[in-house]
Amino acid sequence: MTPLHTNPLFGRLADAERILVSGAGGGFDIYAGLPLALSLLHQGREVHLANLSFSALAGLPDDAWAAPDLAVITPESAPHQRYFPERTLAQWLRGHGYPAVVHAFPQTGVQPLRAAYAALIERYDIDAVVLVDGGTDILLRGDEAGLGTPEEDLTSVAALAGLDGPRHRLVVSLGFGVDAYHGVNHVQVLENIAALEREGAYLGAFSVPRTSREGALYLDAVSHAQEHTPEHPSIVNGSIAAAVRGAFGDVRFTDRTRGSELFVNPLMSLYFAFDLPGLAGRCLYLDRIEDTHLMRQVQSRIAEFREDVVTRPPRSFPH
Repeated sequence: MTPLHTNPLFGRLADAERILVSGAGGGFDIYAGLPLALSLLHQGREVHLANLSFSALAGLPDDAWAAPDLAVITPESAPHQRYFPERTLAQWLRGHGYPAVVHAFPQTGVQPLRAAYAALIERYDIDAVVLVDGGTDILLRGDEAGLGTPEEDLTSVAALAGLDGPRHRLVVSLGFGVDAYHGVNHVQVLENIAALEREGAYLGAFSVPRTSREGALYLDAVSHAQEHTPEHPSIVNGSIAAAVRGAFGDVRFTDRTRGSELFVNPLMSLYFAFDLPGLAGRCLYLDRIEDTHLMRQVQSRIAEFREDVVTRPPRSFPH
């Protein structure tokens, strides 16, 4: 039992000295972990950043690789590539006086990603990992009406769930409601969170206020990323940032959302926190992707599972 004024997530991390904050689903997911990572840095912790990457990592020189499938990205990495969220974040970090390294994993199956995580954890003697999802599809177990884009998220979950350590393995989700854009039914997300609460794997929720130091820095980092990646700005983090600013409804910040209606709202600025092994234990297809080496294997295994499973019908919010 913890007192009400103690945040359960930070309580779990209280004895962790070296923490890895890692984006689960590729793209700009690591940005959703930035407020948490900065808060830990401001507490004097040693924090390392990583991201499952959509960037073109294959062209990096040999000295950029710390281990197989583990690249070390700095502000100077791949200057010829226009889309490189990890480098863009490293540049922002350097500009604000923070350690300017973001590690990147290529899109692989579970087995090579697990080996890369193990190498990174050993490299820095990590004693806690926080896996971050910008959105909520990481919370889906497989029998929902729609799964969003689960391949990268659940590959990351499976990779970390199969490790013996570190002692603390956690998941945080920021951006509740964003995945409606990809067909996720968020009543079913809430149903899953309730089930995780019953099983002791839900660690509560808390907001990222724009008046906090970390909230203001997050807004600055998202603006910086939008400026440096104008052709492909992050819809997820743009929506979260709009919610942190207090915007509401169909907010326009990129032409990428033309033709769709967004519902930016205060729930998008909430971190929902979970125990990773507990979350992994509820996924109905995690065993099917365990022996994968390629991302296309993960995709085909999930598709095969979906052909056999009886899905739960979508539900509407009652009020």
